[in-house]
Amino acid sequence: MTGEAHPRRDGANDIHGARLTIDLGALASNWRRLAAQAPGAECGAVVKADAYGTGIGRAGPALAAAGCRTFFVAHLSEGLAARAVLPEAVIYILNGLPPGSAEAFAGPGLRPVLGSLDELTEWAAFSRGRYPAALHVDTGMNRLGLSVPEALALSGDARIAAAGIDLVMSHFVSAEQPGDPVNARQIADFARARAALPGLRGSLANSSGIFLDGARHDLVRPGYALFGGNPTPGRENPMRPVVRLEAGIVQVRQVEAGMSAGYNGLWTAPGPRRLATLSLGYADGLPRALSGRGHALVGGVPCPILGLVSMDLIILDVTDAPEARRGAVAVLIGDALDIDTVGRSAGTIGYEILTGLGSRYVRDYVRL
Repeated sequence: MTGEAHPRRDGANDIHGARLTIDLGALASNWRRLAAQAPGAECGAVVKADAYGTGIGRAGPALAAAGCRTFFVAHLSEGLAARAVLPEAVIYILNGLPPGSAEAFAGPGLRPVLGSLDELTEWAAFSRGRYPAALHVDTGMNRLGLSVPEALALSGDARIAAAGIDLVMSHFVSAEQPGDPVNARQIADFARARAALPGLRGSLANSSGIFLDGARHDLVRPGYALFGGNPTPGRENPMRPVVRLEAGIVQVRQVEAGMSAGYNGLWTAPGPRRLATLSLGYADGLPRALSGRGHALVGGVPCPILGLVSMDLIILDVTDAPEARRGAVAVLIGDALDIDTVGRSAGTIGYEILTGLGSRYVRDYVRL
């Protein structure tokens, strides 16, 4: 998306000071690009956290229209929201089976990803082969999942059939770092687990894992890359940007040397400066950690964020941006400020920026 390709609508600031544009065409294109990277494997989609902040109600159907048939979310509540807009999809719940919740999964046809022997036993007793599920094998994350020895010991165990296990999966620790030796160890351990549980489909590759040899198996599960994040850090991003965040300047003022701006006066003008105020802040998911570190683009000119990001407002130094005036548009995510760049500026990752996008924005869903 570019500023020219997405003209700002009049009146946006009457509703909220910022506009979030979500390009469903780019989302679909990214899914097709990742599917092509894994020939012979099914390409699913991870749409947890309300489709990484973009809205499951629009992102889910866009992915389905592109050809996606299998989706992953974190919680049962997210599975119910996904089922409401994806009535025919296969939907797995990554965070497992809470005690006593089996019927809540089975009713809407949601598939738990079973991550312990207790979960496997409980689902098998309920399902008796009637309702499918996945089995999570922990190959190094030490978070959720059966240990590799536990998985190997399940070879020939009647609970596998009784639980309707149709997928064995694991999760990479450092797939975005291709040279990390842990990747090879995980690939080997996952192969051992699959060999002990023959006849079941396997899924190991996340967004970055799709670009690792030997990791693709039967089903790949991209998430972050679908929404524009770079699955190959250090190399050119093969994904199209999906989100764009813009805000109109609500006020421009001149300050003189020695004058401060923002809470606690943490920034002091070193000389005469022009300052612009934008009507968004940390309540909209713009991290406070961008204070004094982040930038916005005004007419393509990088303008530093000054002082502290407050709940509803931020201040930019627009001295070098001749187009800065009341009503002019500042770009906070988009163009040179891709989602990974914004994450680094805030001392975090693009995932956190995406999933923290606020609910107050004016949202435009487009297909560019």
